[in-house]
Amino acid sequence: MQEQFTDIIQLIKHSRSKAITAVNTEMINLYWNIGQYIYNRLETAEWGKSVVKELADFLLRMEPDLKGFSDANLWRMRQFYEIYKDTPKLAPLVREINWSNNLIIFSRCKTVEEREFYLSFSKRENYSKRELERQISSSLFERTMIGNSKLAPVVREIHTDLNNTFKDSYIFDFLNLSDPYSESELKQGLIRQMKDFILELGKDFIFIDQEYKLQVGNSDFYIDLLFYHRGLQCLVAFELKADKFKPEHLGQLNFYLEALDRDVKKPHENPSIGILLCNDKDSKVVEYALNRSLSSTMVSEYKIQLPNKQLLQQKMHELLNRIS
Repeated sequence: MQEQFTDIIQLIKHSRSKAITAVNTEMINLYWNIGQYIYNRLETAEWGKSVVKELADFLLRMEPDLKGFSDANLWRMRQFYEIYKDTPKLAPLVREINWSNNLIIFSRCKTVEEREFYLSFSKRENYSKRELERQISSSLFERTMIGNSKLAPVVREIHTDLNNTFKDSYIFDFLNLSDPYSESELKQGLIRQMKDFILELGKDFIFIDQEYKLQVGNSDFYIDLLFYHRGLQCLVAFELKADKFKPEHLGQLNFYLEALDRDVKKPHENPSIGILLCNDKDSKVVEYALNRSLSSTMVSEYKIQLPNKQLLQQKMHELLNRIS
């Protein structure tokens, strides 16, 4: 009897996977059509470049629940159509992988042959975004072509799994759903509890979002926690690392602050602040990331109103011990 029940589970999983695949195809079709529409308007000089930003603002104003239609993403759709419009051979392939992987391929690959290679490979291997980027960075295409060899057959069985095949935040944005999957349950638990702790520190912190998405060029980045501080009148980004401090952690946070100040900060607001929290068995580090253009007076004001470093260190350690 249990074997028969397992058959039902397989039917459910198969049907769900087909449903998500169908949603993905429809979403890619929509992005293609929007890209074509924008491309044609720009080519005929019916639209100027500023109209794309006006379109994004209009969509946000008229349909505030819509996600994935920022001006940056609209430009990506236009680029997507422009790149593939003259290669009908690849049109079916782009609809069989998720949008995140499509973004990586058409922004990083330079030739039709290279795009076809990674489109086919991504489809066959059900690649995650991270694995696809790793293969491109390791020059898999070039190594395969230089070796004049075919790729070895896939030795592992590929299971069509809803959690892996189209684990893409864009699909959940498209359906106006929250993404139920997380890369690390420990990290998610840490983020949620740290958010609650920050809000308990004082009424000046206003929570904006966790895993706040930043679009820079053709890439997406995610800030662990983003707040607004009423007293300082600035955005405050928190990055949480469950491992020891590395200099590149601060570099990443400063990169986020530059993007926030350029694309998110309002003209009347002060430069954004970053707070990095790292923890491992040997060290506990809390570092502030502040804009270099700030005056010494402003830096002092920031540090007075920001959470105490020792308090943050203590809470980070406590939370990690609790959820590990």
